[in-house]
Amino acid sequence: MADHSLVLALALTVRHDGQGGVADDLSGPEGLTAWVREHAAALEADADTFAEAGLDGFTADEEALAAVRALRAAVRALFARAVRPDPPSPADAQRLLPVGMALEVLNSAAAAVPTVPHLEWPDGRDPYAVHRGTGAPDAVTALCAALARAAVGFLAGPDREKLRACHAPRCVRYFLKEHPRQEWCRPSCGNRARVARHQRRHQLHDGS
Repeated sequence: MADHSLVLALALTVRHDGQGGVADDLSGPEGLTAWVREHAAALEADADTFAEAGLDGFTADEEALAAVRALRAAVRALFARAVRPDPPSPADAQRLLPVGMALEVLNSAAAAVPTVPHLEWPDGRDPYAVHRGTGAPDAVTALCAALARAAVGFLAGPDREKLRACHAPRCVRYFLKEHPRQEWCRPSCGNRARVARHQRRHQLHDGS
């Protein structure tokens, strides 16, 4: 299976806060800075573009934060479409971007850094192609392009069919269903869901 950790991690920066509400790991530029540095290994898939843009020492500002949050909103709207007919994550079910707008945001970000195939043929190895940027984009543009391309690759690929929204109590996560009996994103969510079902059964029994 392809590694979709980057696009899933972006979506999961919206999470349950442990107190019945929703937390945003990208609530300020410092949160985005920390997130980019935490996911540096996944971002290295676009290493040539990143090297030109200077993302090695990336520090977010308000412009970068707004751009990445807009892209995340588009990704989560398209995730919501991908899990239909099941309901989307409750974190943003009432305020999802229209699908057409989400597609425009995603595709525009992906196209902002044009790439061309570049053939590599090391001694003693088979040739292979990599995609390199045709210019030197700024750091924000390069970051959003990489995130958008990760989202496009996931949503256009077969693993999209495994995407689910976790509907355990207090959870707002999306996850990939890795085996047929998996219902929840984590065992702890399964435990909470079973406890909630047990409580509902007892309430119905006591009220009858």
